[in-house]
Amino acid sequence: MFWNKDKLFCDIHPACYAISRQKEICRRHIKNLRGKEIYAKTKQTEKLPVLVSSNNSHLIKRGKGIDMRLQENKAVNIELACRKIHGTILHPGETFSFWKAVGKTTKRKGYKDGRVLVRNKLRPGIGGGLCNLANTIHLLVLHSPLTVTEFHSHSDALAPDEGKRVPFSSGTSVDYNYIDYRCRNDTDQDIQLLVWCENGELHGELRSQKEFPFRYKLTEKDHHFHKEGEKYYRISKIYKLTIDKASGDVLDTCLVRDNHSEVMFDPSQIPSELIREY
Repeated sequence: MFWNKDKLFCDIHPACYAISRQKEICRRHIKNLRGKEIYAKTKQTEKLPVLVSSNNSHLIKRGKGIDMRLQENKAVNIELACRKIHGTILHPGETFSFWKAVGKTTKRKGYKDGRVLVRNKLRPGIGGGLCNLANTIHLLVLHSPLTVTEFHSHSDALAPDEGKRVPFSSGTSVDYNYIDYRCRNDTDQDIQLLVWCENGELHGELRSQKEFPFRYKLTEKDHHFHKEGEKYYRISKIYKLTIDKASGDVLDTCLVRDNHSEVMFDPSQIPSELIREY
């Protein structure tokens, strides 16, 4: 038997992948112990008075090639994780860590097989679907003065768009615990994170004690699809705008994603007018 030197250790066999993953989990535990971050731990049920940003999305996606069992399990997983996060208060200087809040997802805790993306392939996995929750949190943060301190991306084209295209409708990756999503409160006041499930929808809000002088907006430019070899890709540039509430002036424009995402759904569902030939 010959070992292909160009092949990564984690790609040799599923057991090798499990070993590599466990190594990364251990490395993150050590990094957390040595780090100087102050993690948000306070939770309160009473909402802070000022709404900073909000977002809601369908918990279950329907369409050609979508496994509804995994979608229903995803909804269960998201609701369990929401209970761990809902009401979190980020005091000034504190960091929110997705995995510090949620903890390890296990069958014993009620988590089910949902859809996970492993080395660019969709497959069932315990706790699958929590990337949807992380992405909702990321959208809330991008529409706020919070500072993103850790972000990992996966494909922004896991399923066809439902209705009008929403920039960053997906694309945030999390995997316990080394692929984390983190943000820090660099403002001078408390900010509260609320996430909950209701009537088949995932809801999220960021709230504060007093109003901030700025509002934030995402804008997407040059959005289209392109075939490269046998695969299709979603291509665009997504920017965060900081806008002065009093004057309406755009004070800052920051590129938050140079999008080049492999299409993970049936390409026949891509609107023909969005396919571009170079």
